[in-house]
Amino acid sequence: MTPSHLAHWTFLTAAWLLALGWLWQALQWLRFGPTLPDLTRFPAAWPLPTDDNQPQLTVIVPACNEQTSIQTTLRSLLGSTGIRLQVIAVNDRSTDQTGPLMDHLAADFAATASPHSLQVLHITHLPAGWLGKPHALATAAALAQSDWLLFTDGDVVFAPQTLSLALGYAQADHADHLVLMPDWTMKSFGERAMHGAMHALSCWTLHLWRVADPGARDFLGVGAFNLIRRSTYQALGGFESQPMEVLEDLRLGWRLKRAGFRQRVVLGPELAAVRWSHGAWGVVRNLEKNLFALYRFSVPVTLAACFGVALQIVLPLAAIAGPARLAGLVTLAAIAAIYLAAARLTRVPPAYFLVYPFAWVLFLFAMLRSMTLALVRGGVTWRGTLYPLAELRKAAGSHWR
Repeated sequence: MTPSHLAHWTFLTAAWLLALGWLWQALQWLRFGPTLPDLTRFPAAWPLPTDDNQPQLTVIVPACNEQTSIQTTLRSLLGSTGIRLQVIAVNDRSTDQTGPLMDHLAADFAATASPHSLQVLHITHLPAGWLGKPHALATAAALAQSDWLLFTDGDVVFAPQTLSLALGYAQADHADHLVLMPDWTMKSFGERAMHGAMHALSCWTLHLWRVADPGARDFLGVGAFNLIRRSTYQALGGFESQPMEVLEDLRLGWRLKRAGFRQRVVLGPELAAVRWSHGAWGVVRNLEKNLFALYRFSVPVTLAACFGVALQIVLPLAAIAGPARLAGLVTLAAIAAIYLAAARLTRVPPAYFLVYPFAWVLFLFAMLRSMTLALVRGGVTWRGTLYPLAELRKAAGSHWR
């Protein structure tokens, strides 16, 4: 076989392998995506324990420079119905008005006849060996009075019934950890394009319906809504056992699944919403601290992942333009099917499939940018603090095995 024939058959083989891989992922989503539980489709028939002296759920809300959203988040939590909350809001070294806004709301709320409580903590100093957010979460968790903890963020807005539905479902299903997928509020074309593209790429590594399967390796943790039994949190050593973890939410989910605890992922349209980014460039900026951390700060692993994404961009288009047109068309059809099947989760219209190559190019840039900035700066900058790369690598531990 001549070199040209070898190259031809190698290209055909690669194009079809990729097409069949995408076809399999699409069939999986079409078959199992609709089976994901939706809290809004279940009746509120899970009785919560009633004890007038104890909260049923402790909600921990860390915030650093969240003056534009923190009061909205706290008010939505304090407006929860069907449940009694202990809300602990943590002002983590903010340099804006986050702290005073928390205090003002707490003072006003203290005069109401609500079943909930609101406590504000102010952190002014970060101890050595800690990242800011894990430290804030651990500090608040130590004050929890209930058997369940909800770790959330200072820019999430909750519907009144959200927490009672989530806790009731978790208890009825005997879960140790429950992730409610929030609505990602998107107000621009670029945000929708990036969110849809990132979800399509994630189909190769995460199958949400398998998270509940104790025999599967799939796991999840989402900073906007990590609901966990306090006994489970303590059994894992809390955030004290991962003080330098950038992806503290995802790593918590990984550790839970690895330890054999029961994880659940649920949907809930209009139950919790977060505006994660502003425009396509906002997505790139938000991924700055996350992507290199996702690959555990390994340059070879990150570059290998970049090569894989680049191949995903180039190969289907080259196949359509070359001798493997059918394989390329199968790939595009499968990706379009995933956009359609996942629209209930992503809230991205399926038509955004048409711009996925451009969004993937931007995501590839975000991967390289995350790695490059960390290497150039010698660490990861998060909320105004630079965390040395050597310390992050030492604490990162194993990959996602």
